[in-house]
Amino acid sequence: MKDWLIEHKFIVIAVVFIVFGGSYYFYVNDKEEPAPMNSIIGENKLQAEGVETENKKQPNQAAAVPEKIMVDVKGQVKLPGVYQSNTGERVIDVIGRAGGLTDQADQTQVNFAEHVQDEMVIYIPAKGEVGVTTQGQLGGSMTPSGGTSQNQGKININKANEQELQNLPGIGPAKAAAIIEYRNASGPFKVVEDLKSISGIGEKTFEKLKDLIVVN
Repeated sequence: MKDWLIEHKFIVIAVVFIVFGGSYYFYVNDKEEPAPMNSIIGENKLQAEGVETENKKQPNQAAAVPEKIMVDVKGQVKLPGVYQSNTGERVIDVIGRAGGLTDQADQTQVNFAEHVQDEMVIYIPAKGEVGVTTQGQLGGSMTPSGGTSQNQGKININKANEQELQNLPGIGPAKAAAIIEYRNASGPFKVVEDLKSISGIGEKTFEKLKDLIVVN
């Protein structure tokens, strides 16, 4: 036997290496088990849900952006004009952009907490002004927000100052000054038709003004 092992020692060594190599190969492969199919499916599902949730968030974020609207501010504010606003803002926010109220503003007749709307006209009356035009979506005409008097919402051309008169259509700084000069020289207007005595105020201009003014 000893002689046989010596004679075939190379064969014996080769067989030993093959046995050990095969044992090591199967041992390593047994440890590296493939991931279960359920685990792979679950991971893919979570990834898909994450993408879907992100896609749903994007339209909601876009919808949260406030809409831009335009508001016309008139009367007793320091900087009358048309201002850009956002949905959800209130009258007091827009008045702040217009420089705030003048010393002559009658704050008791204005709802500062009202939400603004597109094409809204915010009119701030003066103290003692006859008839009040308040804020609302007026479509270009100045109409009172409440009350039943036919004169409410009209401008008294016997008492209005230059800035108030310029809120009337067709009345600029020159005509407003001419109206006040006429009052000082000739006394108060007796009827609204007397306004046609002012240079530059003809029939066409008067037709635009007659429903917006009062003399009492």
